[in-house]
Amino acid sequence: MQQAADLTGKIKSIFTFERIFFLILILAFVIRFWQLDLKLLHHDEAIHSWFSYELLTAGAWQYDPSYHGPFLYYVTAGMFALAGPSDFAARLLPSFFGFMVIPLVYCIHRLGYITKSQTLVAALFLALSPDMIYFSRFLRHDIFMLFFTMLLLVAILYYFERGETRFAVLAAVAAAGALSCKEEMPVILIIFILFFAFATWKGRFTLPPGWKADLLLAVLLVAGIMTVLYSAFFFHPESLIGNNFAIGAQGVHFEANTTGWYRAIEHWTAMHNQQRLGGPMYFYIPLFFLYELPIFILALIGTFQFLAAGLHPVRFAKKMKNWIRERRFTLPISELATLTVQQLRKSREVNKKSEEFFRFCIVWMIGTMAFYAYVGEKVPWLIIAQLLPMCFVATYKLNWQKTAFALAGCIFLVVMTWHVAFVPADINEPIVQVQNSEEMREVMGLMDNSSLVVIASKDYWPLPWYFRGEKWDRVQFYGDRVDVDTLTGHDPGVIILHDSESYPYLEGYQKKTYKLSYWFSWYDNEERLLEYYLRRDGKMGSINIDVFTPLAAYALPPDVIPPDKLPISVS
Repeated sequence: MQQAADLTGKIKSIFTFERIFFLILILAFVIRFWQLDLKLLHHDEAIHSWFSYELLTAGAWQYDPSYHGPFLYYVTAGMFALAGPSDFAARLLPSFFGFMVIPLVYCIHRLGYITKSQTLVAALFLALSPDMIYFSRFLRHDIFMLFFTMLLLVAILYYFERGETRFAVLAAVAAAGALSCKEEMPVILIIFILFFAFATWKGRFTLPPGWKADLLLAVLLVAGIMTVLYSAFFFHPESLIGNNFAIGAQGVHFEANTTGWYRAIEHWTAMHNQQRLGGPMYFYIPLFFLYELPIFILALIGTFQFLAAGLHPVRFAKKMKNWIRERRFTLPISELATLTVQQLRKSREVNKKSEEFFRFCIVWMIGTMAFYAYVGEKVPWLIIAQLLPMCFVATYKLNWQKTAFALAGCIFLVVMTWHVAFVPADINEPIVQVQNSEEMREVMGLMDNSSLVVIASKDYWPLPWYFRGEKWDRVQFYGDRVDVDTLTGHDPGVIILHDSESYPYLEGYQKKTYKLSYWFSWYDNEERLLEYYLRRDGKMGSINIDVFTPLAAYALPPDVIPPDKLPISVS
């Protein structure tokens, strides 16, 4: 018995809370940075990389709501300046910002809002979540916005706890950073403002004496940072004030509908109504079941537990009785009574802070889920803004049963993460949205070995990114199909056409069809969703290209040579 106790004590002394948290950080770091260029850039990643490269080489960037805010482009251009433009360099900062979300969980613990166990489980979920990992290794604005959202929360909590102006400044920087990423951040910011304003009014949080001056400073900082970034460091002031103006009796009048904020509202309202990438309001629920099942289940349980606790509050008298019974009156009654009151007071304060934090997380989770359910544009990366608060809600009232379920659920998360992030092939998963096919590596190999490439297709990304700079000089580009003489007039080594607008054959060329990009097809798999869930073998949708290369390039199997060109065998 004594030996078992000694062994348990030794294990506890080795695996301390801080050491376990550090191990989780190491695990998260390795997963996010290992083989970053394993797969080709996604369609959007290639566009963002190309814009960043253009910003670095030509100094060209102007706000367009179709491609979101400026933060990504400036920091990615900076990374290209340091490390050179490449797939690996393009994904370095998303991985770093995705990783840095996890240390901020420890900051919340240090303030006493979550316990050690809750901290470790929340950090583990964030470290192993397939969506968090996939979109941390993905050059889009969402992971940057997620980091700034988390930093904003930490800064707000520290400001309420410490009342120091520096945390108001940090909150302003975080808010400005998030607002410089994506156009939906104002909605998330409104959720934050409404909750904390109401909680302060109800006395659940206390503002420091100088809060009005700090608020004014924060607002000015947010406005200043966004002005600098959205105006491209004042090279494009029209993004802020409009570029159409008239001089009249009342002075200079600017047309508001040319400003960046107006165009952003106009564009995304149109996208919402158009539902270009639409889906039902429950669009993200199947994705949670596909990739985040244990987190989703525990978050549902945590939400119901919180609501039940609000209906049936625990009586402090019962806590005191249990506390006295556990200690078996090992102290004099007077001293015991004093300690009991102090312990209960401290417990009540801790519980009050914890309950308020989880109240916020539940409001934050439900608010973001409702917003993204309503928005007509449905894309898989929007799930991470909903998943962040969910990882905290999943740890509410964490006991050994929930902890055991969470740890077992991590096996599911690891398997899914490996499948979606580290299989070096085209994967039939909704998480990829429209991913450039790995088959394009062969196409680009042919292009590298050709002195002239003709592209006559409206679908051609990510080729401008991979053949940027002087390499594009070897490309003769047409936005659509042209006649045969134009295609073959200068004896190109590679001719690329969209397969639906291609030719049956070109004289002197062989043809092979490749997937340019692909996606999971809901319509082709909707009758077998359960089978697909278990086997992940559904049918893909794809955009295909026909690639013509000279017949002498390599030997061909019979099925790719036009029938009328087959040699006549003589027996």
